[in-house]
Amino acid sequence: MENMYNINIERAVLSAIIFDPEIYEEIAAKLNPNDFYLPFHQHVFVAMEELSREEKPIDEEFLKSKLQSMGKFDEVAMLDLLSANPITNTSAYINEIKAKASKRALATLATEIKKVTIEDDLPAEEVMNLVEKKLYEITQNNTNDDFRDSKEITLSMLDEINRLKALGNSKLIGVDTGFKNLNDKTSGFGKGDLVIIAARPAMGKTAFVLNMALKAIERGEGVAFFSLEMPAEQLMLRLLSAKTSIPLQQLRVGDLNDDQWSQLASATDEMAQKKLFVDDGGYATIHHVRSKLRKLKTQHPEISMAIIDYLQLMSGEGREGRQQEVSEISRGLKQLARELAIPIVALSQLNRSLEARENKRPMLSDLRESGAIEQDADIILFVYRDDVYRESQIKEKLEKYKAEGNADKVREYENAYNDLKRKPDEATELIIGKQRNGPTGTVDLIFQKKFTRFVDASHSPAFEVVYEDGDIPANTGNIELPPI
Repeated sequence: MENMYNINIERAVLSAIIFDPEIYEEIAAKLNPNDFYLPFHQHVFVAMEELSREEKPIDEEFLKSKLQSMGKFDEVAMLDLLSANPITNTSAYINEIKAKASKRALATLATEIKKVTIEDDLPAEEVMNLVEKKLYEITQNNTNDDFRDSKEITLSMLDEINRLKALGNSKLIGVDTGFKNLNDKTSGFGKGDLVIIAARPAMGKTAFVLNMALKAIERGEGVAFFSLEMPAEQLMLRLLSAKTSIPLQQLRVGDLNDDQWSQLASATDEMAQKKLFVDDGGYATIHHVRSKLRKLKTQHPEISMAIIDYLQLMSGEGREGRQQEVSEISRGLKQLARELAIPIVALSQLNRSLEARENKRPMLSDLRESGAIEQDADIILFVYRDDVYRESQIKEKLEKYKAEGNADKVREYENAYNDLKRKPDEATELIIGKQRNGPTGTVDLIFQKKFTRFVDASHSPAFEVVYEDGDIPANTGNIELPPI
């Protein structure tokens, strides 16, 4: 047991703080009370923390008074502490205290593994998840097993309020979404949020989150991307198109002029240095995502966001039907987001039933397996591009008039269809269907089709024209009406 702690080293570090209180902040950033083995040393470090918060001196008299008020004063132990030789270079001592604390935590975990495996007879997957979680916590030295009392919660909340106050009038208090209009509505994604982004096919489900990822890595942050549908190379191709403004189709076939080749070379060199990590194995369970993301976050603390494309492609245990599997997955993702203190953004499918409605803007009830997802999500966003449905409707009418041999109508609808296809930009509505800590509503974006890129709308959305079964004027795509 002696290799699990070193009382003299603990005394030396605490003594150094008493003799030079200026170093407390530096040491407190690296140690927490549980890192000390001796209970009295834990109490002393807590007392120092409280004195620092109260902006009082961290000296013998104030420490004695604080420990007495806590009912934790021990005169003999205090004398031992004060008689320790103070040290000037604390780094090696701090590292030793941390190493001993990790050993004790690992020994405790070993005992716990034996208990849950043999005595409690838990399933192997549950045991592995518990071990991974505990190992992650030990790595981060941030165990949260104990209850948090009112005082600690209140002080933590005040610290957060002061942090927000220091930001001035900035509306961005969470993780930057990459879109100003969305930041204004959400204040950014919260650390620990589960964010669901849902759409019908062809709406740009994947393109939207790739734009988020691109903006995050350009800010120097890290992004983890679980791609269950698309190889990493295709994702990178889309990112490069969005970054360089070279049309995606030209990139796909290498149809580039000299300037574009130069642009591409520069962009690829830059992207190679960014912190984007893609798992494109095509298979994922909640256990798989938890395990990989914990490991990645440990290796790369700069990870600020994880993206899953998409939730319904994740596999569950299958013991109690798909509804239960999705419930397990969404709850697991929410817990993981909180554990790692990052937003997890998961794409989700919508039910086909909305296609039968006249107004095809999605609602919460359109989420596939919506119950569990709606309950666990902090934010639910729907991507809606009206032109996708207009194109489909015009094409359907065009085929109808072709079959009837109505040349005038065929010409009219061909013109309307071609104009719509040629439009470089499409108005996009990002519908906030749920926001646990903010308002719902609509955010206006523009989809730049050639680059599969979304950007903030800088003007009011175009007036929506609804055509009856009959007539669509020629050059529909060029009509511009003033906002109402």
